[in-house]
Amino acid sequence: MRWWDIEPVLELEKDLFPEDAWSRGMFWSDLAHARGPDATRRYFVAEEVDPEGGRRIIGYGGLATAGTESDSGSATGADVQTIAVAREHWGTGLGALLLTELLRAATAFECAEVMLECRVDNVRAQKLYERFGFEPIGFRRGYYQPGNVDALVMRLRDPSASVPAREADEQQTGVQATDVQGTQSNG
Repeated sequence: MRWWDIEPVLELEKDLFPEDAWSRGMFWSDLAHARGPDATRRYFVAEEVDPEGGRRIIGYGGLATAGTESDSGSATGADVQTIAVAREHWGTGLGALLLTELLRAATAFECAEVMLECRVDNVRAQKLYERFGFEPIGFRRGYYQPGNVDALVMRLRDPSASVPAREADEQQTGVQATDVQGTQSNG
């Protein structure tokens, strides 16, 4: 994800999460930490290309490293900040592809574990996370505002063990034509 992706991402964000959508400033802030040797974030967008060559963002995801650095300089953990797929692409495997890219980023950051929060009423997302090995570890009461919806906290130990090969992803999901692009860190 780059700065020019923020506006189309916001449109999708507001459609999918009308009550608790991220703001423009939240995306700008996270993207400010997604490049360079000291990058602590990684964000991706998935684009659909129409026959005329036009591109439309149909999904996105973001990851932030967390915790203190170890002696080797690696982060101890990461948090899935956001992941979303346009409604018309639900069930296509795009969410799994985005999550795979986030877990690859966590592996590149040498994270030992990945955490996330998921709305307790979002069973579709919970099933996706469980397929990748995430386990529920607790709740955050009233986490999603203003709707006062609880969050299920989930954790994945060793994200590198949950990342399938890209070729297997494409065969399983059938989304080869979708372009997943992300910011790259130099670290």
